[in-house]
Amino acid sequence: MANQDAFLEYIKNGYSFSGEHFKLGCAMLDGEVVAGADVNLPLKTLNRHGLIAGATGTGKTKTLQIIAEGLSDASVPVLLMDIKGDLSGIAAAGSANPKIEERYKLIGGSWSPAAYPAELLSLSQEKGVRLRATVSEFGPVLLSKILELNDTQAGLVAMLFKYCDDNKLPLLDLKDFKKVLQYASDEGKAELEKDYGKISTSSTGTILRKVIELEQQGADLFFGERSFEVDDLMRISDDGRGMISILRVSDLQDKPKLFSTFMLSLLAELYATMPEEGDMDKPKLVMFIDEAHLIFNEASDALLKQIDTIVKLIRSKGIGIFFCTQNPMDIPPSVLGQLGLKVQHALRAFTANDRKTIKQTAENYPLSDFYKTDELLTQIGIGQALITCLNEKGVPTPLAATMLVSPRSRMDVLTPAEIDALVNNSKLVKKYSEQIDNESAYEILTAKLEEAANKTAAAAGEASSNKSSGSQKKEKGFLEEVLDSSAARQVGRTAASVITRSLLGALGLGGRSKKSSWF
Repeated sequence: MANQDAFLEYIKNGYSFSGEHFKLGCAMLDGEVVAGADVNLPLKTLNRHGLIAGATGTGKTKTLQIIAEGLSDASVPVLLMDIKGDLSGIAAAGSANPKIEERYKLIGGSWSPAAYPAELLSLSQEKGVRLRATVSEFGPVLLSKILELNDTQAGLVAMLFKYCDDNKLPLLDLKDFKKVLQYASDEGKAELEKDYGKISTSSTGTILRKVIELEQQGADLFFGERSFEVDDLMRISDDGRGMISILRVSDLQDKPKLFSTFMLSLLAELYATMPEEGDMDKPKLVMFIDEAHLIFNEASDALLKQIDTIVKLIRSKGIGIFFCTQNPMDIPPSVLGQLGLKVQHALRAFTANDRKTIKQTAENYPLSDFYKTDELLTQIGIGQALITCLNEKGVPTPLAATMLVSPRSRMDVLTPAEIDALVNNSKLVKKYSEQIDNESAYEILTAKLEEAANKTAAAAGEASSNKSSGSQKKEKGFLEEVLDSSAARQVGRTAASVITRSLLGALGLGGRSKKSSWF
């Protein structure tokens, strides 16, 4: 009993917060719930990122759901990356059952069902709000990193972006960028080399092949207009709760490059768009990335470096990022060390490698006089987890084996009819459903080449007819002819603004000003 009293005081001192917080569960000792040992999460430090890990079937997704609900109740918007397609149920109320009643008899408090304000998003043809970004908004450095270009090829991409900016050629989708590549390696090569430097045909060919590879993973659906605006992720519902945006990307599991492209562009855009906030009472947005190993397993070294940099810096913008994965070792050490909240569900020790992983995982948690962490990792049950977070002063809280509360929303997916109803009532779906194909680099360059070809043919005919009189008209250069054309004069009313990339220049990332939009 004395040991239990000491444990209760230990947990109360570690998880009592003066600021806004919500209950995650109740701490356990020797496998039994200790009444009154509530484990709370302080909103103030949830922008310090987090990890939810554990073997399949131990309750990671439900923990994600619980934290998302608590944030929404506190008027914090949430973005969920739904890799497995099982998070849509958060938009519907849950149903009581005997297991929930039994759980709340142990942990205290009461349970009531609740549906949460939700928006379905998509990168593909699935139902929901379509997310898109233009190539110009993506920026040359970020595009080069995604394409895994060498320094020479990346320099050529930067030069082509500069050429397009100077000549008011909007790069909206991948066909625009491919057209510029083809133009630079053929008809326009001499003119571009005169003003911008040497162009290697082999480099343009390599870049083109890599762009086609990205297209084959579905990137042609991602690049284009209308671009998504980050402000639409920051919405508060009419009842004061934070809107939960559910990005359904279950069809991207076999397209890691596209998923990584999207993730890095999202993080870069959020960083570029959001003002510096410092310490806040609660975050402005929290993002959950389910099955996070899909990002890290297939990411290039350059991409991992950029993710590491963004994770370090984006918390000062009031944005938290939570990674959900089966094995905490899936997360690179440089990123893992920045995650303030750790929720560790059970791990399985089937092999020698599994036992080694468990030992390494236990070393990532604070030492405890009440637990043998490595043993406990294999013993905790479904819906239970080891938890430590940062208190309001940024100090890690005591390690607590916790029986978690139950989600109040549905622990299952929406039916097709419910998805249709949610999509049909969405204002954002109507806003972003139309795919726009404005005049851009593809159309402008095509028109230039056609007009130049017509003028060249006309000039050749005139030269032939005037040959006997000895009067031959001096042809203008190709670029001068084009710039005098009516197509070029129309560029002014359709040209996009020069994209603001300076904010992330030091990081080597794309980005743009507050007024511009992404996706």
